[in-house]
Amino acid sequence: MSAAATSAPLTAKDFATDQEVRWCPGCGDYSILAQVQKIMPGIGVPKENIVIISGIGCSSRFPYYMNTFGMHSIHGRATAIASGLKATRPELSVWIVTGDGDSLSIGGNHTIHLLRRNFDVNVLMFNNQIYGLTKGQYSPTSEQQKITKSTPFGSIDHPFNPAALAMGADASFVGRSMDRDPKHLQYMLTRSHQHKGASFLEIYQNCNIFNDGAFEVFTEKSSKADEALFLEQGKPLVFGATQNKGIKLDGLKPVVVELGNGVSADDLWIHDERDFFKAQLLVRLFDDPNKEGGHYPRPFGVFFETDRACYEDVMSMQIEETIATKGKGDLDKLLRGKEVWEIV
Repeated sequence: MSAAATSAPLTAKDFATDQEVRWCPGCGDYSILAQVQKIMPGIGVPKENIVIISGIGCSSRFPYYMNTFGMHSIHGRATAIASGLKATRPELSVWIVTGDGDSLSIGGNHTIHLLRRNFDVNVLMFNNQIYGLTKGQYSPTSEQQKITKSTPFGSIDHPFNPAALAMGADASFVGRSMDRDPKHLQYMLTRSHQHKGASFLEIYQNCNIFNDGAFEVFTEKSSKADEALFLEQGKPLVFGATQNKGIKLDGLKPVVVELGNGVSADDLWIHDERDFFKAQLLVRLFDDPNKEGGHYPRPFGVFFETDRACYEDVMSMQIEETIATKGKGDLDKLLRGKEVWEIV
């Protein structure tokens, strides 16, 4: 009997290291780490074929705490390093762990190009709307008028909507989850892995030191049902404490309605993860939950998924076709070029 046949199934503990986890007590990163470790035994990939690559930031300590291969790289460049790895070792399961500052500020250019190229990697973007590691400066996702150490009179920047940015970069999978909903996060992590192509998963993560409660309205039991809209494939967009609210389309405009009095679930918008145009509307349901006079709930789940050729596969095919038609290359000949001088 082979060693593989006699080995015990992996558990979440098999993916934990002996390193002390050094995030601030109460940080949302602890929950995300726990959920990633829980889903890893079920994805069907040997530990030695899993790689966690991070940039710089609180979230980027992730590789130290995962008992897999990994690399703590440089600011904003985890996507570039992951691209090179996937191009040369396409059989690996590559996960990019990054923050809103790391991926959308200094690494913004790298992020959008990774998504458009569609490498088969998983991007986990922890969004806490602040720079935590450098002690509380505003980030690309901080709301306007945000008072921080670097914006003492309030930020005048318009913030990024990460899911909309990913859609604009033609990502083939775009989703959103949160640190304080373990079951939903586990489901979304699994869906991200199952997708063949670049998956972009935004995870709302609480920084209890420098931006505590930024997403509380979506995570607290008292408000979650009315403020968070959980997307399910083929199901109507229903939310509310008693599932008494929904969203229907008035032409191209989403409208929040109360169910009853002639309005039923049959009248509502039915979610279709493959509908690119409706996904563009969904990611734009991005109202300030404190806005007076009514606002849209914030969606969570898979906004969009499509099938598109992966960069590493097309690159491999191109190399094979070129060798088949032109033969193996001669590097010395290539470097010399067509013009050669002989000095006598």
